[in-house]
Amino acid sequence: MLKANAQNVNYTYTTVPTQFVEANEIKFAYRSYGKQGDIPVIYFNHLAANLDNCDPRIMDSIASNRHIISFDYRGVGATTGKQGTSIPDMAKDAIAFIHALGYKQVDIMAFSMGGFITQELLLIEPTLARKIILAGTGPRGGTGVSDVVSLTYKDIFKGIFTFRDPKFYLFFAQNKVGKEAASDFLKRLKERTENRDKKVKLSVLGKQLKAIKIWGNDKPADLSVFKHPVLVVNGDVDRMVPTTNSYDLAKRLPNAEPVIIYPNSGHGGVFQFHEEFLKKAIPFLTK
Repeated sequence: MLKANAQNVNYTYTTVPTQFVEANEIKFAYRSYGKQGDIPVIYFNHLAANLDNCDPRIMDSIASNRHIISFDYRGVGATTGKQGTSIPDMAKDAIAFIHALGYKQVDIMAFSMGGFITQELLLIEPTLARKIILAGTGPRGGTGVSDVVSLTYKDIFKGIFTFRDPKFYLFFAQNKVGKEAASDFLKRLKERTENRDKKVKLSVLGKQLKAIKIWGNDKPADLSVFKHPVLVVNGDVDRMVPTTNSYDLAKRLPNAEPVIIYPNSGHGGVFQFHEEFLKKAIPFLTK
């Protein structure tokens, strides 16, 4: 196995090419760029997200300081195979992907469902992760986590009737500030105009939501054994993964930094306050 070379730092997330690597009979699609280093930052994406759902501002800023890699989960976007039906299975896939690239240790930035997968990864192979950023997420069995299914479908239908991306409602507060942040974020996701990823199938959304519901109703895991440095961030009015879960998660992790909660923001607070977030995230990842 060969380590994935970081692409030329002159690339941006809108221009970096999509590459492929095989693991567990799956052909994983991924994008890799930034400063060369032995330990990359792996970005774990959210529910029903492909490579084009990564915020270019966050990715490019991290890439200017670190080597960063994003990837599609099994059956998502250009990655082959059938969508995993459980969060632990998705974690096993992620581990296989990382090993296929030749890495024995990585840093992780995870958002929403990506945070669920990261926690399961720690339970399976704790030494694979070094530092971890958990945004808009919570612990297994956390308050309201299993309710994301009904909320997601509700806002999907709202998006259909209003001709908006559901993330406009799911990720941001529905006031003037939140709506402006939502519009800015969704514009950033469209900056890549060539070689975009394959659209996520509706069947993938259904399977992922089912996996989240099962995980959200499951017994909490013992996270006290993990000594990894962890940065937990969220918005103060997260409807998808209620903000109380961020505090709960940080309490369960013995080496977590003080929780960062952004005001007047929802599930996508890290995107709304990306500039402020990066002022914390970059030093955390580079020190």
